[in-house]
Amino acid sequence: MINRELIEVFSEIAREKNIDRTELGSIIEQLFLYIIEKQNGDSSNCSVIVNLDKGEIEIYSEKTIVDKVEEPHIEITLKEVLQKDPDLNDLQVGDPYVEVIEPTVFSRRIIAHAKQFFSQRIIDVERNYIYEDYANRVGEIVIGVVHQVQRENIFINIDHAELRMPRREQIPTERFRRGDTTRAVIKSVEITAKGPDIIVSRSDNHFLFKLFEMEVPEIEDGIIEITKIARHPGERAKIIVNSNDRRIDAVGACVGMRGSRIQAIVRELNNEKIDIVNFSERPEVLIARALSPAKPIELHIDDDRQYCVAIFDKDDLETAIGKGGVNINLASQLTEYRIDAYNAKEYETFLKNQEISLKSLPNFPKDAIQGLSEIYINNVAALLAANENKLLTADGVTEDSLEEIYNIVQSFIEVDNESDNSEDTEDNLTEENQE
Repeated sequence: MINRELIEVFSEIAREKNIDRTELGSIIEQLFLYIIEKQNGDSSNCSVIVNLDKGEIEIYSEKTIVDKVEEPHIEITLKEVLQKDPDLNDLQVGDPYVEVIEPTVFSRRIIAHAKQFFSQRIIDVERNYIYEDYANRVGEIVIGVVHQVQRENIFINIDHAELRMPRREQIPTERFRRGDTTRAVIKSVEITAKGPDIIVSRSDNHFLFKLFEMEVPEIEDGIIEITKIARHPGERAKIIVNSNDRRIDAVGACVGMRGSRIQAIVRELNNEKIDIVNFSERPEVLIARALSPAKPIELHIDDDRQYCVAIFDKDDLETAIGKGGVNINLASQLTEYRIDAYNAKEYETFLKNQEISLKSLPNFPKDAIQGLSEIYINNVAALLAANENKLLTADGVTEDSLEEIYNIVQSFIEVDNESDNSEDTEDNLTEENQE
């Protein structure tokens, strides 16, 4: 029998590590079986009973009574049995005997190993608790304290758990210091040899969705739905919202009184601009809204190809495209239409170039011209309108050469546009000089 003090030591460690009492009992059982195995090389004939309420641990070893002991951990003589318990004089050689093991039989060296085992099992159980907890919380926003900042990862602590935010999940414009408090969404949880790997994100679209859900009660209640999100973290985001109640304006609800709701989200995202787009089943309306803050003066939409040409005033074209093409790319992602933007003069040039024969394009692969002609593709317009799979059926056209063909066409159009723009500039200079 092992005294209550030992149980108290185990219990105190378990309380510090937030280990359940049932789990603690199981660990103690495994611990003493481990000690026995280290001592004897085998513990299959032993059992451990732990009673935490009474503060008792009982260890039993089932042995066979023999005339001569060859394996002490599983055999015992009748003489030894009677010395331990004289009342068992009806036992004979060959009968089983259950022996109570006293802790004093274990050496100090074995006890030291046992401490390591117990500590490791506590860590394993703690890791398992953390894994199960966070695996059930994927998609939730959590708040933690930055513990360590590395080049590729930021480590965030929440109680006993360590969460990792890789560089790809960070907002590029943000910088963290140790001790900073931050929010992030739990993206994934995996178990590894070093414990649970909990990945959190601030750049994921779902993080933006959860922020809106927190700030806009109508979204949490299901009155307003966010149907699509497109995001370039740190620069701009666009979302499509739809109201299930005609009395409630979806965009107005998301913006809030004097912009209070949207501003809270923008501040959380380090001043990332957010465009809120009201849903429409009409592609021309949805695309026009998605291109905000620019306003197209004309749209040419091909629904079959999911393609749109948007025409803008010259002064508005730069806004439509955005820095590095961010605005127009996000609008394309949001609407699932490929969008090309032109001013009126550029579009005229674009239409003119569409009628140009492929034979007249410089450096166009000659072996592809005949093959394309056989499938009725003879000019730039037909080439750009055709499906890639159709183009690849033409003799002399491969995936690599098709990429080259597109580049040749694009380069020709860009050069022609630059030529037209140069002429416009010269005309303007001439007018200014005349004035």
